[in-house]
Amino acid sequence: QLKLVESGGGLVQPGGSLRLSCVNSEFTLEYFTIGWFRQAPGKEREGVASIRSRGGSTTYADSVKGRFTISRDNAKNTVWLQMNSLKPEDTGVYYCAASTFYTDPPNVPDFHSWGQGTQVTVSS
Repeated sequence: QLKLVESGGGLVQPGGSLRLSCVNSEFTLEYFTIGWFRQAPGKEREGVASIRSRGGSTTYADSVKGRFTISRDNAKNTVWLQMNSLKPEDTGVYYCAASTFYTDPPNVPDFHSWGQGTQVTVSS
């Protein structure tokens, strides 16, 4: 069973940047698609970005294309989400999760081993 842990969230002004990390300390992430999702108060959880297990194919929600970049280092069992040019509407709890499927956009029910989430707040 994977145990994913997110970190890197915080309070940032509009236009700022944050880098989120998703780490699994027990088993390799190498064979899994890893997705980043976010959930704002009163809204459904939505896919933000995902990265395939091998080869590095990626997907992005239209709302973050050109601003967010997902990457991974399988040797470090880590997946990052670099978020630039942040907007207030990017505010929410960000989660990472794993899947054996790779779809565009990522399908929430396909994912498992959800982390506890990290809060991102974009506000002046």
